[in-house]
Amino acid sequence: MITLYGDPAKTRANRCSWMLKELEIEFSLEKLAFLPGQPKPPEFLALNPNGKCPTLVDEGFSLFESLAINLYLAKKYGGVLGPQTAEEEALVTQWSLWVMAEVEKPLLMAAAIRTLFTPADPSDEELELALWKLARPWGVLNAHLERQPFILGERFSVADINVASVMHMALIAELNMSAWPALKAWLDTCLSRPQAIDLLTVDFKVPRPKTPRDIIAMFL
Repeated sequence: MITLYGDPAKTRANRCSWMLKELEIEFSLEKLAFLPGQPKPPEFLALNPNGKCPTLVDEGFSLFESLAINLYLAKKYGGVLGPQTAEEEALVTQWSLWVMAEVEKPLLMAAAIRTLFTPADPSDEELELALWKLARPWGVLNAHLERQPFILGERFSVADINVASVMHMALIAELNMSAWPALKAWLDTCLSRPQAIDLLTVDFKVPRPKTPRDIIAMFL
């Protein structure tokens, strides 16, 4: 039995629950979500010394980091969702690392400014900075998806899950994606899959930092 630790509404466990549901794997969900500075149970720290969710346990094997968990699941259980060749495996890894390095931080910043901070009150300066950082990588992915319907080509795969599970925050933040129509159409297709529902239930708030500089520092 697989156990996934993390509340899909409050942690990146939503990425892994999507993958598990696509694979039609039965799993147990422990809805953990720790606040900053909150003590973690010793039994959880034994599984993940970082004390963060998600964490996956599969028959005694424990693993953390959401995108790594999905890559593991694809490799072990993936079928058509997983890479079929060494070249596809390299591309899946490439795009998973790319979205984490190029997109996740500025997108989280934009989403936080728009919807997650309390009070909201976003400033033009904050949003402009976040969107400026997103324009180049979004352009790269948009151009890639103008040539093919999914990241690996004609079929939906773990590469789409990993990238879309980061990109979904753009919809939650209601960011204008009209300049990247192929990207927006692909994202809508991915998130319309029934198994992706946990990505649309993100529900948490964080206190607003005092200045734009403090906001930027959160995501460096």
